[in-house]
Amino acid sequence: MKISKNEARKKRKQRVKNPIFGSQERPRLVVFRSNKYIYAQVIDDEQQKTLASSSTLSLQGQKLQLNTDTAKKVGEEVAEKAKQHNIDKVKFDRNGYDYHGRVKALADGAREKGLNF
Repeated sequence: MKISKNEARKKRKQRVKNPIFGSQERPRLVVFRSNKYIYAQVIDDEQQKTLASSSTLSLQGQKLQLNTDTAKKVGEEVAEKAKQHNIDKVKFDRNGYDYHGRVKALADGAREKGLNF
């Protein structure tokens, strides 16, 4: 029986996420990628709280296409929101996705605005 792409991603997600646990000093930056949008959240797993979030939906006022440039803008925006909460170090959770394309662009945008991971 063949495993679907989404099932394979969920297995990779568990392997990647198990050692990553966001704390108050170093929360977790999670990426979710769909065919239409890309989302990023900074999460404190100890308090089970989302500290900052951004997505292509929050950038809707601008004329955007779903590509690496848009993903980079989402990364920059989530980094700015995290800086408002005095967060400069995070753990990057790529959520089972390969580290290239839009996921890499989001990470690069967040790094440019001062997040360290």
